[in-house]
Parts: sequence; C-alpha cells; structure tokens
Amino acid sequence: MDRIRVVGGNPLNGTIPISGAKNAALPLMIAGLLTDEKLVLENVPRLADVSQLQRILGNHGIDITVNGKRRGDDAYAGQTLEIDARVIVDTTAPYELVSKMRASFWVIAPLLARMGEAKVSLPGGCAIGTRPVDFHLDALRALGAEIEIDAGYVIARAPKGLKGARIVFPKVSVGATHTALMAASLADGETIIENAAREPEIVDVADCINAMGGRIEGQGTSTIRVVGVPRLKGARHSVLPDRIETGTYAMAVAMTGGDVLLSGARADLLESALDTLREAGAEVSVSNEGLRVKRNGAGISPVTVTTAPFPGFPTDLQAQLMALTTRAAGTSRITETIFENRFMHVQELARLGARIHLDGETATIEGVERLKGAPVMATDLRASVSLVIAALAAEGESMIHRVYHLDRGFERLEEKLSACGAEIERLAG
Repeated sequence: MDRIRVVGGNPLNGTIPISGAKNAALPLMIAGLLTDEKLVLENVPRLADVSQLQRILGNHGIDITVNGKRRGDDAYAGQTLEIDARVIVDTTAPYELVSKMRASFWVIAPLLARMGEAKVSLPGGCAIGTRPVDFHLDALRALGAEIEIDAGYVIARAPKGLKGARIVFPKVSVGATHTALMAASLADGETIIENAAREPEIVDVADCINAMGGRIEGQGTSTIRVVGVPRLKGARHSVLPDRIETGTYAMAVAMTGGDVLLSGARADLLESALDTLREAGAEVSVSNEGLRVKRNGAGISPVTVTTAPFPGFPTDLQAQLMALTTRAAGTSRITETIFENRFMHVQELARLGARIHLDGETATIEGVERLKGAPVMATDLRASVSLVIAALAAEGESMIHRVYHLDRGFERLEEKLSACGAEIERLAG
C-alpha cells in the first residue's frame, strides 16, 4: 500500500485549484439513470470513488465515455463524463459492488422510477457508523413502492409507476433527500419533501434534473416541491466546486501559515467553516478567482464548534479542524452530532503530540506549542487528511499509512500541496 511522507515546518504559498465536488459528482452520475438520453457531466474529479461508481453503473449496462482535458487546459481541469443509460440491462446492484461504496445504494431510486423495479444490496456498516437506509425506503414507500428485504437485498417494485406524495423526514438526511428527489422526478403528480437536506450538493443535483426537463423547486430550503414528468431528457451540467476540499486546504494554510489562493472555490458553499477559520486567526477574503486564505504572524486561536447539517459546520471538516486546533493557544471543543465513531483520528493525532480528551460526542483539545513527526495510520477519508494537516506543521518526518482513503476524496493532494511549498511525497508499497 502507498504511504505519504511529510516533513513539516514549511508555510504554504501559491495557488491550489479546487476540483469538482465528489459529493455532487456521485449522485449526478446516478441521476444519469433517469433518462435514456446522454447526460454530460463536466468538472468531474478524478477520484477512486468516481471510478468505482463507473464500474457499478457499467454493471447496469450504462455506457460511460470519459474525456480528459483538452490541449491547453489547466492540468487540474476536471474530466467530462458522457453517461448513456439508453439501455438498462440489469436492475440488480450486487453486494460485492454496493459494499465498496455506500453512495451506490442510491441507484435504487432511478432504477425503480424508470424501470419499475430494483434489487439493491443493503450497504451495511462503515468505519464511521451504521448510517442506515430506513429513511430512503420510507420515502420510496410513500411514493407507492412495494419494498421487501430478503437475504440482505432491498427488493423494490412499482409496476404501475410511482405516485407523488408528501414525504416528511424525521431527521435531515442527505442520502434520503437524493433518493426522494430522483424517485419523485419521474413519479405521477406532485411530491412535497419536508425536512429535506439543504446541502449545496442537493441543489446541484436538483438543478441538473431541472436541466433534464424536471420540475423541482425549493432546493436549498427544507421544503422541496417536485412535480413528476413522464420522462427526462439529456443535458449538460458542470459539477460545483468541492466545499470540503476547499475547507481542507484552507485549514492547512491556517495550520502552517502562508498565503494561498484557492482558485475556483465558492465562499457561499461553506460560510460556517470560513467563519470558524477567521475565529481561529486566519484571514479569508473572496475574489472573482476564488478564496484567499492567509495566516502570517498571528497565532492560532481556540474555537468551540458543533457539527450540524448545512448551513452549519460540516461533519466532513471536523477532523481537519481538530488537527488545526491541536496547536491553538488555548482549549478548543468540538462536538460531533452527525456520525457516531467519527473521532477515530484522535489516537493518531495523539501520536504526533496532540492533547485531546474525549467525552461522548465532545472532544476537548488542549493546544500544544509543538507537534512532532511520527508514523500514523489513516482510518477513513477525512481522518486521513487531518493527519496530513497535522504533519505539515509537525517537526520532522511523519509517515502516513493506508492513504488509499485519501484517493477516494482528494485529487492529486500531494501535487497540490507540494506546488505551494510543502515537503510531501507519495511512496509506493
């Protein structure tokens, strides 16, 4: 397995291009199942999860053509995918594929809406909690689907099509909102989704479905109205910039010091996280080119944060913020309310010299003056990048093992950081 070697102590200066959002690209690719015409997605990041979903969609008979950058394009320009779901040859998503990526469970909605049936493996647990799919299934039942669970598979049928309905989620769920949106877009009649997720990625998917001829309004609010249409057509859509990658590199700059332009980033996608960064001592300014993050001279200040659904502080930036606060001048508190088991990076940060105390869902971080390099182990995607952030500011060398997690969500991380002065390299094997 690859490892990443980091020698800390260098400030970051320069430009980091922000890639397309993984958390939008995956549901957008799945939305390609809703139409028998081509869906062209631009600015798709080159990630392991995107490649894995291509294989999963291929299992259903979907043709995906990948066009790389054109001559003269920026080296980091996103790829373009042409998704052709004219013929769906199989409505079964097997365990061996779904178990590798939870988001692939969402194929159940477009398969059911368009084909009238779907058989999709339950995704099972994952490193950061159980994350059940009950809300997804309740939404499909509300739309008239017959659901049974047999031998670890969800078997969904709607032989006469789905019917518009009122769906009320007891708790905000991004995945369940995606499921409801896609299914309702081809249902007969009007669907009202209440307590819907407000994340920018939900908005991006709804906007894409509207470009395909859908009738969705209210995306970005807690109540979404969907008027189903008989069929959707092809469209061209560009994936929005990745707010989690943006926040991650912003925290890396705040950790190391320096001055970096995050080109293509959008402040409106992560205002809560940017407010927290400013509170921690970083300067953040917005321009037509993106976001500029600076920390020159000022120390890192402690913060108190609770993760929450959008527009609150994102759970996907919790580990990165914790890494930053390990060197704050004072005591920080971070409360994780979204996922259980999402503090697995704590013991690895402690190996670098961090002082963190856990009490249930709250971590108390006593800032230290120095971190020291050490070998550490990545446990999940966001945890792994928090170790990189800490290592960038640690004295001496750190070796980060099991970095395949990073490749699921960060495109060319070492290249982007080394171009701004970090001493970081990937070692094979």
